[in-house]
Amino acid sequence: MSKQTVESLIEGGKATAAPPLGPALGPLGVNIGQIVQAINEKTKDFKGMQVPVKVSVDSDTKAFEIFVGTPPVSSLLIKESGIEKGSSNPLRDKVADVLIEQIIKIAKMKGNSLLGKTIKERVKEVMGSANSMGILVEGRPAAETIKLVNEGVFDAEIKSEKTELSAEELKNLAEEKKKLAEEIESRRVEFEAKANEIINKMKNSEKSAIKSKLREADIPEKIIKELLPDTATAPAAGAKGAPAGKGVPEAGKGEKK
Repeated sequence: MSKQTVESLIEGGKATAAPPLGPALGPLGVNIGQIVQAINEKTKDFKGMQVPVKVSVDSDTKAFEIFVGTPPVSSLLIKESGIEKGSSNPLRDKVADVLIEQIIKIAKMKGNSLLGKTIKERVKEVMGSANSMGILVEGRPAAETIKLVNEGVFDAEIKSEKTELSAEELKNLAEEKKKLAEEIESRRVEFEAKANEIINKMKNSEKSAIKSKLREADIPEKIIKELLPDTATAPAAGAKGAPAGKGVPEAGKGEKK
């Protein structure tokens, strides 16, 4: 008895007979529709995420087994917290809040693929990822919540492996995420005002000097790039590919005084 294996990344619940899966399974003489249906059933909880899937086929009997991996912890945290991505500055900007039940859920989903040998160790491992993404846990920076786990504050929840949230808890988390987003936007406005003040004061200075000053003032790099873009030099008037009168801004236009 010999077996052949097909491995692929599939969006949770959305496997099809199209590439990459269908063409790989076709030569094996199996019922592709049946395999696709089984994969979608096994991966339906990972909607919107790429999931590693392995299909093992018996060459003689055409019987098959499906092995489903799990997305990275970061992807699972993004799904649970309802955000698009983690924070670009996790120490300063917090983008969402999750509860211990959600951390336990991810720890259980990842199982033995995590380094921790116990559910408690795996919970702390997931919290470590949350900390690096700017996601709060139980309303606190995840690093602080890990200390509470060590002190036994969440032993009851971890022991019971509770993963479900009430409608009220979900509502509160959504409101907290909105509040955090508003705080980030408020800080952005403050940073922009501070950056513009520095730029105006140094308008006769070299761009490199202005950038250095902005960085000294802890202005986020993203805002610096937006306010002082690294644009290429425009071609001279009359140059090939740049008709006369174009490519070079007129005096008093295209730049701030």
